[in-house]
Amino acid sequence: MDEGIRKEMIAVLPQLRRFAYGLTGSIPDGDDLVQATCERAIANLDKWEIGTRLDSWMYRIAQNLHRNALRDSASRARKLQALGDELEHSSDGRRDQENRATLQAVRHFVERLPEDQRTIMLLVCVEGRSYKDVAAITGLPVGTVTSRLGRARAALREHLSEGPPAAGEEAPQPDTRLEGGVG
Repeated sequence: MDEGIRKEMIAVLPQLRRFAYGLTGSIPDGDDLVQATCERAIANLDKWEIGTRLDSWMYRIAQNLHRNALRDSASRARKLQALGDELEHSSDGRRDQENRATLQAVRHFVERLPEDQRTIMLLVCVEGRSYKDVAAITGLPVGTVTSRLGRARAALREHLSEGPPAAGEEAPQPDTRLEGGVG
């Protein structure tokens, strides 16, 4: 990368961070957006036209990434809602209530999983993708996909075996520790 372009990118970072915080409403999410924006800009630097404003180009990248993230989040929510709607058409009232409660518990638990585990669990368990496909989609080794899915499934099994929390008691959080520094 040309030294002048590198310096210009670095000079844009404070304004880009403020913009990202404004879009996401959160410092951690804003920082993630800035990182993703810089990665995308560096990877696609050949598409930026020299002589045009680098800051405007990076703002557009950030805005597009944020818009895509919102759309993906809404899509996940619709798919989870569709699963809940399917259960509402059952015929056994008591079983229906139990199924809805279980589905709601699973849905809330999956929403609290670390993003890396949630992404893999949704791709494999909801979308029906193979481990190999998920590895290609995420750019991770198959072993990492397997271990993340295993941790997510184990945490879900443990959560479901504990039953719903008592009134006024908070539900346990998923285990977000990494095993052996992988994953």
